[in-house]
Amino acid sequence: MVLFTTKFVQRISLFVSFGGLVTTFVTTFLPLWKTMNSDLNEMENWYEGLWHMCIYTEEVGIHCKAFESFLALPLDTLASRVFMCISIATGFLGVAAAFFGLQGVEIGTRRERMKRTLLILGGVFIVVSGITTLAAVSLMAYIMVVKFWDENLPDVMPRWEYGEAMFSAWFAGLLLVVGGAFLFVAVCMGDHEAKLQSKILARNREQHPRTQHYRKTEII
Repeated sequence: MVLFTTKFVQRISLFVSFGGLVTTFVTTFLPLWKTMNSDLNEMENWYEGLWHMCIYTEEVGIHCKAFESFLALPLDTLASRVFMCISIATGFLGVAAAFFGLQGVEIGTRRERMKRTLLILGGVFIVVSGITTLAAVSLMAYIMVVKFWDENLPDVMPRWEYGEAMFSAWFAGLLLVVGGAFLFVAVCMGDHEAKLQSKILARNREQHPRTQHYRKTEII
């Protein structure tokens, strides 16, 4: 019994891609991309995401405020927000296309070529989704490192550091890239199985007339 069949690889790829898409969606709206703790007041923790900025104190708890102006956003936050929105849109299209391209999902009779096209299209969209997610988090991480080691800033000034959402975004991007790549593997496996089936059918057609002719001559 072969475990890694085409059907199995298709479903595993879609499951991994869907997990990456959900993680990307949740991470986009988490206010935990950046974190900052001032040495002057250790009781305050600042958090910043793509849409909100939050402050946590032991007296009040956590209080968040959305960014008021879209144009007033820092360049890295604005670019990361656009990348993440593109990632969610392309990831959704990719998962939907790949779902209808799975073996066992009926979209009409004799539509194998269409299913193959949907799987390829889904793989492309999902890989693009993963790349844009990785681009968003990597851009913000790079800008954060540059500002952290900026010698022009005084040492007493607090600096932003990596938040939990950034690691979640890296993980989500890797899941999407891996899921989309394995969809291409599933397509290649399906093409190989189709070639093997066509060769077997061709051999059976060649051998079948010879057998009938042999039986006829034997009866005569």
